[in-house]
Amino acid sequence: MTLRPFEQIVTDHGPMVLRVCRAVVGPVDAEDAWSETFLAALKAYPRLPEDANVEAWLVTIAHRKAIDVARAGSRRPVAVAEVPEPAADSVTGGGAQEWERDGELWDALKALPQRQRAAVAYHYLAGLPYREIAGITGGSTDAARRAAADGIKSLRRSFPRRTEERGEKR
Repeated sequence: MTLRPFEQIVTDHGPMVLRVCRAVVGPVDAEDAWSETFLAALKAYPRLPEDANVEAWLVTIAHRKAIDVARAGSRRPVAVAEVPEPAADSVTGGGAQEWERDGELWDALKALPQRQRAAVAYHYLAGLPYREIAGITGGSTDAARRAAADGIKSLRRSFPRRTEERGEKR
């Protein structure tokens, strides 16, 4: 048995990795983390065992690249007089309303502690089992399950409030 072409890996798992990167580092840095993830994956792909879980392998790489991007972002100065409006279509493929909603979701995710944010992203966006999340983030399976549950509980408390503030009904 041979490995699938790398282009097929990008096509199959690219959207999932982008969702994970958005949840972990935010919408602004997600594309950089996504690109870094697939560049690193491309280099390592020929050495990947044939029976490896490609999805978990990519999330592990995305986790490490997201940490790198977050560290680099914390050292990067922000020196602009006026922040330009992002081109929503190039980032989300949707309109300004979707961008606004993504921004609100990111605000809610950003408020979570890092361990909860990662557990929510890896379990609910990437579909990884808690055992694999524990392997990526370090810790036990129970701790990963608890972090994801606490993160979802916090999101349910904070995110509906934001929609009520805008006058929307659920």
